[in-house]
Amino acid sequence: MANLLLDEGTIESDLSEIVRELAPLGVELRHYDPGTSLLFPDLLDQEVLTESEKFYIIELHNSVFEFIQQENGTVWSDLLNIHPGSPSLHQSIATYGRYHTHTTVEPIYVLAGEAIYGFVRPDGSQVQLLIQAQDYLYIPAGVEHWCSPSALLNFKAVRYFANAEGWVPKYTGTQMTDYLNKPR
Repeated sequence: MANLLLDEGTIESDLSEIVRELAPLGVELRHYDPGTSLLFPDLLDQEVLTESEKFYIIELHNSVFEFIQQENGTVWSDLLNIHPGSPSLHQSIATYGRYHTHTTVEPIYVLAGEAIYGFVRPDGSQVQLLIQAQDYLYIPAGVEHWCSPSALLNFKAVRYFANAEGWVPKYTGTQMTDYLNKPR
């Protein structure tokens, strides 16, 4: 289940409270446990996946979650697989690990592992959201955010696309709040 770190250092783990905190941004968080991970548990534990294994996971997942593609107007999906040996690990962190927006929605469903998303609220304060397996996150177009794998460097998720350009980040220049060095 997800956890939300608020600007003043409070950690919220109640899903309904997290949803309430994210609502002013239009960001949605849901938790779904359809049991599909039981169909491919060994694949979720593997660091490296072949293209056919990725395709198998996507096809099984999409057969259950077709409604996600329908409600978001997305036309295709892929499997994001981040692990310590990922050839694109550093590039992914550099690309998405600073505040940016997208021109289309950003829906993502976590199959395994965890990632951190940061958001700028309308009042300028910042929050960090830790999403984990079976969390579904919907970020509307234009919402200022960043994302990064957690320190575990293990993250498998299905990303949904309306078009290829929509996932290209548009950097905003906003600096991240330094939670660790803030007095409490």
